[in-house]
Parts: sequence; structure tokens; C-alpha cells
Amino acid sequence: MNAPLNLTTDMANALRALAMDAVQKANSGHPGAPMGMAEMAVALWGRHLRVNPADPGWPDRDRFVLSNGHASMLLYALLHLSGHALSMDDLKAFRQLHSRTPGHPEIGITPGVETTTGPLGQGLANAVGMALAEKLLAQAFNRPGHDIVDHRTYVFMGDGCLMEGISQEAISLAGVWGLNKLIALYDDNGISIDGPVQGWFADDTALRFKACGWNVIGTVDGHDVAALDAAITQARSSSERPTLIICKTRIGQGSPKRANTAKAHGEPLGAEEIAATRAAIGWPHAPFEIPETVRNAWDLRTRGAAQQRDWTARLADYRVAHPALAEELERRLSGRRPIHFEDVVFKAITDVALKGETVASRKASQQVLAALGPALPELIGGSADLTGSNLTDFPGCGAVKGGSFEGRHVHYGVREFGMAAAMNGMALHGGFIPYGGTFLTFSDYSRNAIRMAALMKQQVIHVFTHDSIGLGEDGPTHQPVEHAASLRLIPHLDVWRPGDATETAVAWAHALGQRDRPSALLLSRQNLPAQTRTPEQVAEAHRGAYVLSDRAAARAVLIASGSELGLAMTAQQHLDALGVPVRVVSMPSSSVFDRQDARWQQAVLGDARLPRFGVEAGISRFWRQYGCVDALGVDSFGESGPGPSVYAHFGLTVEALVARVQAWLTAAA
Repeated sequence: MNAPLNLTTDMANALRALAMDAVQKANSGHPGAPMGMAEMAVALWGRHLRVNPADPGWPDRDRFVLSNGHASMLLYALLHLSGHALSMDDLKAFRQLHSRTPGHPEIGITPGVETTTGPLGQGLANAVGMALAEKLLAQAFNRPGHDIVDHRTYVFMGDGCLMEGISQEAISLAGVWGLNKLIALYDDNGISIDGPVQGWFADDTALRFKACGWNVIGTVDGHDVAALDAAITQARSSSERPTLIICKTRIGQGSPKRANTAKAHGEPLGAEEIAATRAAIGWPHAPFEIPETVRNAWDLRTRGAAQQRDWTARLADYRVAHPALAEELERRLSGRRPIHFEDVVFKAITDVALKGETVASRKASQQVLAALGPALPELIGGSADLTGSNLTDFPGCGAVKGGSFEGRHVHYGVREFGMAAAMNGMALHGGFIPYGGTFLTFSDYSRNAIRMAALMKQQVIHVFTHDSIGLGEDGPTHQPVEHAASLRLIPHLDVWRPGDATETAVAWAHALGQRDRPSALLLSRQNLPAQTRTPEQVAEAHRGAYVLSDRAAARAVLIASGSELGLAMTAQQHLDALGVPVRVVSMPSSSVFDRQDARWQQAVLGDARLPRFGVEAGISRFWRQYGCVDALGVDSFGESGPGPSVYAHFGLTVEALVARVQAWLTAAA
């Protein structure tokens, strides 16, 4: 039942008051957007959104994303008033150290927050991924009379979100996929930090979205709850397209002096203006005080519990009608792996090791996917228009493109950033482990979404092929040099650069076992020689680095990763012939190795008195952290030419490595 007009006004003003009071108390924050979007929130949360504050993670809830995450106090106020486990004291602690109300919404900290937002535009792309996940799950599990997966994804966004280039990637994908259960409400207030946006944002937003295959509603008066309610109702009826609702609002609505100005965006209103605003909107209550009538009007616990009970009852009927499907759906939503999946993984690694094939690690990756993909239906892949190069598909995976949701390989087009952020949304939604491919050098395009996955602790797997100057003729624009070292700097991201097919299988196994962190697999274009290992060494590879080949009375340690592992092994043989025994350490993942205990690290790297040499076709100074006295690497941009010629040009040769080891040992004698 809709609230009376005066109560609806009070519901909106409660959001305004909490936003300006919390920002004022913190002396930091963004009051303008929450004040301007208050009626949008009343219309959506008060009349349409399906959530249960007592169980904010129930599977068939609607998803709500605040893409303009600087407006976080709007979301915190909504969560508190609707009955989520977020207290008034939490609101009073806004932006304080270790509070549950950080400056921008963060998943895992605040109950009811669906994704971490703040970098503008990514929330919109996350929402696209969530809506795609809903479509894919519905395709896999819904049956006639049993729409057990049936929810919507709503996103609030502002001018800044639409200025970011990722927004175009996201809306284009949503349109071509026909994500009709995605509804975006655009806070069109015409103000950004630098002032009125007309001088730097004059897009025809409606035509832009229409051109990408969206329904467009509006412009709607963003302060008219009834009009907004009608627009959302209309959007919900769409059966083929996502919908944009353009909501014309005033930033800082209600503030006599700050409304419709950039001053309302990112600073407290001040005590005097807050008092004037209270008078202007007819809100006589003290800071952080909410009348009981307004609190009751906002409380969604009864409605949400009833909605969840209805779904639970339908799920019970579904279990009777389709017991196997129900069991599989619940397994996937819980994150549990299929029975015997670990056996499948073990067999895949063992088979690769026994085969001993000289093959590019990108090809080895595809072979591993062919073994693991059929046994793990939640694994969904994709590529940014490089499937034939990334080799991210596998036999029988099928394709997701142009509104078809039956496959397991997504054609993202040339949209690296949009792909990465959409994969974050799929992981956040649940029921999927997404992976996607592009060239390593193009990780620059998607880096911030990779960082967000690490910040959110989401299991997303990035397959980066063409990982070095070894790709050859495409030249320095495509040859990554600093990228491996750069990605390794991102906290909570596991970066793997396997040296052959067996290590590639280990990398995949490890990535699939890490449920609370993303992984990046850096794979070669060129063939890599297979190395011989004992079963114990294969197990040790899971620890990120291990001794691949040792010598008694070793005089030096060669630490290599990826395609340079074979170079180090050959150099060891040459040094043997010269009477210089050395240890070869394979380090496919420094990220994982750095988490190992000190005893293991010392056992692998050996006596600190032994000189260590890093070997990798990338920035050489990366290896200083492991006590290396020298490193064979690439400290400039690449060159165009056949791969072997480029390696020789940069001195990444067996002869050069042998000479460096000899020279250092001679000088130290």
C-alpha cells in the first residue's frame, strides 16, 4: 500500500536529514546527491524493491546498486530505515575508522550493500553483470510453472557515471543482450564537482541509450514519487530490453542556498544551512531523530519476509517437481563444488604432466578448461573479441551473444574494462565463477575493475595471453613489459605466470580453489618446453615457487617464471658443463609464494649468501625483493620482429644468462 502524500514527503525528507546530519557530523562527505535522489529512493525502495532486511542475501532478492557511490549516505539511510542490521550509531559513525558506514559503500562491511562502488561507472557495469547472471541462471534452471530465478537489478547512477567510458561499454552490452530485468535510474541533476556540466557533458543521453537498444522513459520529475512509481512500473513490464529512467532532479534539494550548486556536491552544508534546510522542508526534528510514523513507513521487514517466504514455498514445489535441478541450483548458489571435482582437478593436472607436451601456455590453458569446464557448470568464460587468440573457449561450451543465454562463453566484444566489471557483477550475484580473456598489455584497460575484484574479494579469473615480448611481430604496443610486475602490486590478487603446461594446470586449479580472491593467469603465445617434475614438485608448485632442479654445492640460484623457465633450465645445463652448479627455482606465482611461511621461502630460495638471479621477460627491478644481485629482463619497450629475434635483441638468451652468472661469481671471488 502506498503511503499518503504527506507521509511520502516525510519519508524523503528523512533521507535528506540523515544525509546532511551524518555528513555534517563527519565533516566529510557528499550530501547533495542523497538529498536530490530521495524521492527516487522512496519510489523504488518504498514500492518496488524486493529485499528482506532480516536476510539480505536471500538468493531471489532484487539487486540494488548505487553506482554513484559518493552518495553513500543515501544507501546507509535506506538500509537503516528499512530494517537492516545497521544502527543509528552506525550512521553517526559515518566515514570514521573501522565504521560500518565507510565513505563509499563496501560489500562485506555493511549488510545490504551488493557491491563496492565509488569509481564511477563501474557500478553500472556491475549491475549489467548481475542482470546477465540472472538471465543465465533463469535459462539453466527455470521450467514451465517454476520461475525460481526471477528478480530484477536496479541501479542508481549520475552524470559522472555516464561520463566515464566504461558506461558506454556497459550499456552497449546490456542492450545487445536484451537484459530486460535491468532498470537504471539516472539522477540527471546537471551538476558535477566543477559546476554545471553543460560545458563538458552535452550528450543526448536518451538517444545514446536508445541507440544501444534500451527503452528510455522520461524525462521524469525526479521529485514526484507518483511519476517515478509509474515509470518504474512501466519499466518492469519490459520483456525484451533494459530500461533507462531519466529523473530530472536538483542536487541538494531542499537546501535554500546550496540546492542546484556544485557546493552541495562534496562538502557539509554547515550548521546554518542545515537549520535553514530543516525549516524549508518542514523537518523540525533533531539531528538523527526519526519520527515513529516515518520509521514504520520505511520498515521493509514484514514485506520482505513475506516475499522471501513466498519464494521459499515455490522453491519447495520446485524441489518436488525437479529435484535434481533444485539440488544443483542450491549447490551453485552456496558456492560448494560438485562432488568429486577435486578428483577431476587432480586427474587434469596429472594427465598434463604425464603428457609432457611442448605447447604454449595459452593452449595448455584451453586443454585444462576442456577437462574442468564440463565438470564445473558454474564456470563461465569469455573474451574481449580475442577468443581465437586467448583460447578461452572449450568444446561444447556454447556462446552467449545477441540475447542467447544457453552457452557458457560470453562474447564481450572489444570491451576489456566492461568485461572485467561485468564479471565482478556476475561473481557478486552468485552462482558463477567468471573468467575472461584479453592480451596482457590490455590489462591496462581493465585494471581498475581488477583492483575492485581484489578489494571485494571476489573469485574472478583473468586470462591474459601474449604475456611477453615473445609474441613478436605485433611489436611494443602489444608486448607487455611492466604489466606482470604492475599486477603483482595489487593486494589480494593472485598473479600466475606458469612456465609450462603442468604449471598452467596448477594455476587453474589454484585459481578455482581461491573463493575469496581474484586471479590473473599470464600465458604465452609461443610454445614452452615441458619440464620434468616429481609428484611432490607438482604439489609444491601450488605454493607459488619451488625448487625445480637442484645441484649439490650450488654456487648460485636462478629464479625464473613463465616462458623464461626453459631458458633458466638450459642455462643450468650449460653452467654444469662449465663446472658451475646452480639451483633453478620456478616461481609461477610470486603472489602465492609471498604468503608462504618464512621456512618454506628460505628453503626454496636457499642460503642468502648464494647470489640469486631473476629471469623474466619483464621489468628487472621486480626481482630485487628476493635478494637478486642481477636479473635478466626487459627494461624498455619492446620491438617488432619474430619472437626469437626480439628475445635475442634484448639479451634474453641462455648465453647472456650464463655470462652474467659467470661474471658475478668471478667478480665476487
